Amino acid sequence: MAGAGWRTYRVTGRGNIVSTELVIYESKDDIAIITLNRPEKLNALNVDLGEALRAAWQRFEAGSDRVAILASATPRAFTVGADLTHPPEIWRFTPSVGVEVNKPIIAAVDGYCVGGGVVLVNFADLCVVADTAVFSYPEAKVGVTGGLISSLAARMPHKIAMEFMLFVDDIPAQRAYEVGMVNKVVPADQLMDAAMEYAMKLKDHAPMVLSTLKRFVGELTPKGPSELAGIARRDTEAILDSEDRNEGIASFKEKRLPKFQGR
Repeated sequence: MAGAGWRTYRVTGRGNIVSTELVIYESKDDIAIITLNRPEKLNALNVDLGEALRAAWQRFEAGSDRVAILASATPRAFTVGADLTHPPEIWRFTPSVGVEVNKPIIAAVDGYCVGGGVVLVNFADLCVVADTAVFSYPEAKVGVTGGLISSLAARMPHKIAMEFMLFVDDIPAQRAYEVGMVNKVVPADQLMDAAMEYAMKLKDHAPMVLSTLKRFVGELTPKGPSELAGIARRDTEAILDSEDRNEGIASFKEKRLPKFQGR
């Protein structure tokens, strides 16, 4: 029944969500639907959208939702990658890099998935794509890289990952499935139903088991320099933004023992 309700919402609303939010967070049946909502720019990732997505991941991790679907408000693109007029730091809003996320994430991809969008899919746990989806990673042509995409080689066959990154050739949906980038290819009008079907299965499984398996797999998976650097910056920035840091400075100035709270 939940799937039917979601189907109605998506058919009537997909691509026509009226909202000023760059990222929409919806909670339904213990499932978070996190929607990139900058359709007029094909969800180009600027600083503001990145920070909104970062906040959505934090909300998901801290809240009661058990699984998240990352989707797009427009069928034309999951995202066309970084907005080069106001580029963000992709690592900041990449799950399990800039934000620690121990719950399952499903990417639902339609249209173009470019640059930083490929990174987001790479760090999702599962991915369902429309048969119209196309993956592209143009950094070698643009002449800039943050290096985070190198982690792709730890999550799919090495030679295919290198071909994708170095040659800058697009990968259509069926090819992405064949080489293990994605889990399932469906007709475009069935995309969100397929993602929701995965989510409905996951939400009823033992949360501690899912998070433990995700953490163990994360520890087992090799990490590139940019991924490790992002994790280190995440952890150190959390300390710099903490109440304990403010308490430490205040206690030093007031010449008293600090009262740390671990937050």
